[in-house]
Amino acid sequence: MSLSLAARLAKRELRGGLRGFRVFLACLTLGVAAIAAVGMVRAAIEGGLSSQGAALLGGDAQMEFTYRRATVDERAFMDTMSTDTSEVVDFRSMAVVGDDRALTQVKSVDAAYPLVGEVVLDPQIPLADALNGQKGLPGAVMDRVLVDRLGLQIGDPFTMGTQNFALSAVLVTEPDSATGGFGLGPRTMIRTDDLANSGLLSPGSLYESEYRLMLPPGTDFDVAKATAEDAFRDTGLRWSDSRRATPGVARFVERISSFLVLVGLAGLAVGGVGVSAAVRAYLDGKITTIATLKTLGASGATIFQTYLMQIGILTALGVTMGLILGAGVPLALSPLIKASLPFPVAFGLYPAPLAEAAFYGVTTALLFTLWPLARVQNVRVAVLYRGGAGKVAWPSWPMWLAMGVLIALLIGGAAYLSGLAFLALWAAAGVVASLAILWLAAFALRAAARKLARSGLARGRVGLRAALAAIGGPRDEAASVILSLGLGLTVLAAVGQIDSNLRAAIDRDLPAIAPSYFFVDIQNDQIDGFLTRTRENPSVSKVESSPMLRGVVTQINGVDARTVAGEHWVVRGDRGVTYSAMVPPGTTLTAGTFWDADYTGPPQLSFAQEEADEIGLKLGDTMTVNILGRDITAEITSLREVDFSTGGMGFVMMLNPASVAGAPHTHIATVYATPDAEAAILRDVATAYPNITAVRVRDAINRVSDALSAIATATAWAAGATLLTGFVVLIGAAAAGERARVYEAAILKTLGASRAQIMGSFALRAALTGAAAGVVAIAAGGGAAWAVMRFVMETEFVFEPLSALAIVGGGVLATLLAGLAFVWRPLKARPAQVLRASD
Repeated sequence: MSLSLAARLAKRELRGGLRGFRVFLACLTLGVAAIAAVGMVRAAIEGGLSSQGAALLGGDAQMEFTYRRATVDERAFMDTMSTDTSEVVDFRSMAVVGDDRALTQVKSVDAAYPLVGEVVLDPQIPLADALNGQKGLPGAVMDRVLVDRLGLQIGDPFTMGTQNFALSAVLVTEPDSATGGFGLGPRTMIRTDDLANSGLLSPGSLYESEYRLMLPPGTDFDVAKATAEDAFRDTGLRWSDSRRATPGVARFVERISSFLVLVGLAGLAVGGVGVSAAVRAYLDGKITTIATLKTLGASGATIFQTYLMQIGILTALGVTMGLILGAGVPLALSPLIKASLPFPVAFGLYPAPLAEAAFYGVTTALLFTLWPLARVQNVRVAVLYRGGAGKVAWPSWPMWLAMGVLIALLIGGAAYLSGLAFLALWAAAGVVASLAILWLAAFALRAAARKLARSGLARGRVGLRAALAAIGGPRDEAASVILSLGLGLTVLAAVGQIDSNLRAAIDRDLPAIAPSYFFVDIQNDQIDGFLTRTRENPSVSKVESSPMLRGVVTQINGVDARTVAGEHWVVRGDRGVTYSAMVPPGTTLTAGTFWDADYTGPPQLSFAQEEADEIGLKLGDTMTVNILGRDITAEITSLREVDFSTGGMGFVMMLNPASVAGAPHTHIATVYATPDAEAAILRDVATAYPNITAVRVRDAINRVSDALSAIATATAWAAGATLLTGFVVLIGAAAAGERARVYEAAILKTLGASRAQIMGSFALRAALTGAAAGVVAIAAGGGAAWAVMRFVMETEFVFEPLSALAIVGGGVLATLLAGLAFVWRPLKARPAQVLRASD
């Protein structure tokens, strides 16, 4: 009976329309739309990667080896498994034209390439014709940026290693470009057979060979993978197939979209503040109705159910509008998004991200609605005759329990659905802490405003005193402004401080400690001459070198490494390995002992301390590393500090020399020099040793910086959605307080205040609350940025004042705009009419 009565009452209440709930709907719609839009784009990317997996990979499956090409037995196995096979060799080299040199990522291919898709060239000629060459030189195609940098024209010659090539065409697109990973240079494509006399693929050179396979229809990929890995488990084989053709891209998209969803949840929390304020304002206007219903015999449960049903219906409406907006905007912008991404995107209606956004929206709306609903559930009938005085009470314990369950459900859902449980829990803690700080700031601002309004500072200043009195008054407008605007500004402040600190770390720290160049592929018979040549150069301050091998970690304590370490970066691909007879200069052992210089016993391994802690390794554990097809199982006998932040050499794994005796390998060297001498050093080394590849550290840093900028931009847009939601809450707070401002204006006019003074008072009130929100946001955002830089990035944090000033200015401007939108009616109101109506 109670539910049916509540349903009838709710239906009649809703006949009055949505007046009073516009802010509620806007906040909920924006929050859900932001999360749905991020989820839809993520699903579209994942769908594109999945549907175009064969094209992205270059075949149905790929078998990859490091430092070597497949053996005769391995090629025979591939031929029996596949209907067609193509070999691709990927490595870095220097493209040389006269005195100009540029790093390039080389892809050498065979006649079968590409098995899937098409290589597009300018001019539009077949790839086979382009690689045939001209004027007696083998052909090559290059990315436009590299062609322009070297000043080449079609038909011009250039050199890589000791081999000359002729540029036949400009490379426009390659179908499998997304699988190339993080390349430090533009692409050059040539035939593998044309490298025979180049000196670039000598034993021990750094390269990867990839064999793309077209499998018969109906092939079970799991069985094929297991068969290949069982046959060549000890040869360093890495298998991938079209089900997950670009694991690096997929992992990056998954992580960044999950992070953006967490930022979107901060926006939904801002919307929750608006939802709570809108519900509270609506219920305040219904106090007389509630008291009348109680007089007529309605129970507290009936009252609660009546308004919960209304809000439930409106929540469904707001969530639906948010889902429509969140799905519609990515679909409408799909051509632009597709054009901006280097991999296929399959846009469509994906139910999973929409369901996730709906879950967040419904849970947040219910959580922020229960508080004001619970406080009016037990309103006494007597308030009808007291003008609303003492109209609310604290919620009962079942309501506290329900709100606790909703908080746990929201945080637990974010941790599970985002896939980043640790980050989700910290983000939730950050949002809760920020809201608590902002609420305390609002409380302190109101208390300070009340005190200042009575002080001598406000005496004789009508506008100032009125503004302070309004801020410190009983209404919650100041709290709504600081909570809603402050949380959005906090997110933006944290993003700004992190971005500026990362850039400052690159510009301030690395030039003082990072090398100018990494030189790789230095042969054993070249290392002495290379060191002599560079160390005798007066512009070079320091040269370091180490032997360099590449290995794949296959087992830890006899168990598959991926089972033990999961997705840790050390076991995801091939890693650099070195050897040394003694502890290298500047190396600090943190545990264990290093082997003797003449040690020839079972293999021993020195491992990086931080990575060991992350994986869970300790002294005495064993690790199997596959180097050039040979498994080396070594005992971890020491742990040491490895600092990768310097930009210099750092090896996670170091073996004793006897364990890799006879293994073909090269050397890697870092050269520290003044910036103005870098070009001359590069020319000198490249002339003496054409096969050696130089990687300019500044270029690599710039690539990382560009990637960080893209992430910061995406996060700033997500924070912008949070700010937009906060601005809607400001509009709602200003609209809800319009009637009170009309009355204030009437009183001030009666006391002789001019329109300019009244407007100044309203503007000052908005500026003070906006500035307070900005200042608190700087403190909270700065604290979050300090924690990220200190504990995640492990670098120095320096407060950046310009972005902080922009945050405060933005807060003041936002509140001024929201306040001015509702200032004209109070200014136009005639005091006599207003006061007579209030009599």
